[in-house]
Amino acid sequence: MKRLAAVVALPLLLAGCITPLPDLMQSRAPCRDEPGGWCDFVREAAVESYAYAMLSSNAYLDDDAYAALPKAFVRREAADNDGTGLAYLVFDRFEVKHGERGRLAARVIAFRGTEFGPFNDIFSGSLGDAQREGAGKVYAAERALLDAEGHADVPIEVTGHSLGGALATQISIENPDVRAIVFNTSPFFNGDPMMYDTNRLAISERGEFLRLLRRYKTIPAAREVVINCNPSSSAGSKHSIRALGDCLMWIAAYEDSEALGLLGKDDEPVVKPEVECGDKDKVHPGYQSYLVKPGETVPPCIHAARPD
Repeated sequence: MKRLAAVVALPLLLAGCITPLPDLMQSRAPCRDEPGGWCDFVREAAVESYAYAMLSSNAYLDDDAYAALPKAFVRREAADNDGTGLAYLVFDRFEVKHGERGRLAARVIAFRGTEFGPFNDIFSGSLGDAQREGAGKVYAAERALLDAEGHADVPIEVTGHSLGGALATQISIENPDVRAIVFNTSPFFNGDPMMYDTNRLAISERGEFLRLLRRYKTIPAAREVVINCNPSSSAGSKHSIRALGDCLMWIAAYEDSEALGLLGKDDEPVVKPEVECGDKDKVHPGYQSYLVKPGETVPPCIHAARPD
């Protein structure tokens, strides 16, 4: 709730001073004959991003943290709020073969988003350079550590939600080999948003409130996917990284067996996104459940704009 209070306040402080650009929406096409009613590009984006949404959620170190992560990811360290409000988690991502971890594939920095407090996060992160500069130092330290350990060929990936997404974007703009996956991201970064934008994927929930600010700045990712998971939720609730992470995991489970297995790992299992066809307690149909025998068909899954 505190996390929500801070981010809700920010657009109200800043929305009156910018000129709008078009709002790009990419999740409106009817795909009722596809798995869960989700278009193929949405399923592909979910498979690519759901694990990073989990890392971004866990960066808050709160009750919404995921108890189990995909096998590839191992947490290394955490840094809580410094004097500027900067906080992050560091993970190692390994190759996984036959259920076993192999060589180190990447190091991942997950930046925390805005939190409630004495407005440190808003003014140091969104309106000032302190957190951006701090994030750059974190990246440089991790890069130097990898190099010293003999892993100069191992890339660094960055991720984050809200302000954390802006910090990840900043690192990716400044470093051409850094891949960024961001969620409901803030537009408060510096530099050319098109610089190395093919290295970035941005996922957002349709109708979440930071869209009001993102409209006034060029999209900083070559790929942006807007997903309509829970249409009856408020704009503030739609900003939640845990809710978006759950939705992405559910969608990914149509293509990814590990995502399917993670749906029930927490004390509160991941449930069907409100918009998807079926009852609210619908059991996930399963990995590649849309593959049928010759002559058989899968009933269409029509998304609902509002619950019945």
